[in-house]
Amino acid sequence: MTYAKRLQALMLGLAVTAAGIPALAVAQVQGRPFENQLNLQMPVTRIAAEIDTLHTWMMIVCLVIFVAVFGVMFYSVFKHRRSLGHKPATFHESTAVEIAWTVVPFLIVIGMALPATKTVVAMKDTSNADLTIKVTGMQWKWGYDYLKGEGEGISFLSTLSTPRSQVGAPGVPATEQRTENYLMEVDNEMVVPVNKKVRIVLTANDVIHAWMIPAFGVKQDAIPGFVRDTWFKSEKIGVYRGQCAELCGKEHAFMPIVVRVVSDADYSAWVGEQKKAMAALADDPTKVWTIDELKTKGEAVYSANCVACHQANGKGVPGAFAALDGSASVNGPKAHQIDVLLNGQKTGKYPSEMPAWKQLSDSDIAAVITYTRNNWSNKASENIVQPAEVLAARK
Repeated sequence: MTYAKRLQALMLGLAVTAAGIPALAVAQVQGRPFENQLNLQMPVTRIAAEIDTLHTWMMIVCLVIFVAVFGVMFYSVFKHRRSLGHKPATFHESTAVEIAWTVVPFLIVIGMALPATKTVVAMKDTSNADLTIKVTGMQWKWGYDYLKGEGEGISFLSTLSTPRSQVGAPGVPATEQRTENYLMEVDNEMVVPVNKKVRIVLTANDVIHAWMIPAFGVKQDAIPGFVRDTWFKSEKIGVYRGQCAELCGKEHAFMPIVVRVVSDADYSAWVGEQKKAMAALADDPTKVWTIDELKTKGEAVYSANCVACHQANGKGVPGAFAALDGSASVNGPKAHQIDVLLNGQKTGKYPSEMPAWKQLSDSDIAAVITYTRNNWSNKASENIVQPAEVLAARK
């Protein structure tokens, strides 16, 4: 254990003792926050470790300055008060004092800035990555596309998997016992190999989001129309959790991030499984589906991707998200609705406009459109859309 770590542990122990909170004796949980946490998460990357050390030393420097400045001030006030017979001094400026209180803070700032700058520069060095993954933020989920390295071509969406009944949705009692990783669990985890440099390329398709994993020392904004990048290299196998760190709308609290770090052998096995699953789910755009098949599939697609904005009853949120029940767009020509899902729609009527959903497969888009056109009070004349029609519209 380094000297800085010993000081950090001592300070934490003193704080716990002073506060008198027995619960703080609970062992830390790797990869996510734990109850009554007072410090940063345990680092598992070199950058995160450097951030942790910088944080500790800068807190110590600030504490020393605080004690020194206020100690001198209180000593001066107490020892030179009028009741002891002291009289006010009549001197004016002092060149030596002026130089001292200019040079000393300057040296302190430089001493703090140099190691911090070194770490910031290292945080921006995304060269020579073993793996490149594109991360797309969207309301309110994450999209992952493996662009380079082992696993190239893998693509999936990652959404909150905590049941809504645990979240306390309107009209739904929270009857289920909350899971251990409440609001920090997803249906599809991002999987990467241990001790490999992973470059993350970030963007967004609607509003600003931020991809953050505290244990990695990573926090990078995802901005629509821009491409930002960052990187990490986890030195420990495990599951690490984070969240969107930029206020992005009403479901901002419900888009967690989960990264599973595995061994090289386990990663290769995962890649093989994903490739097989993708091949099995590959759409045949020439297949003709029945309306019942499309409605069944469309309901699942709607629940996973659309319900947060448009609601399960299709009524939307007045003033924020458009209603699909009784919508002229849903009941009108199907070509228009296909175009909206593929390219998005900006009408200026709502704060959050409809984003593009090109990342969904042709059959997913065809199914969800068919579902909305035949659900609630909707009775569209063109009530069925086939995957081939969506494929044609993409071109």
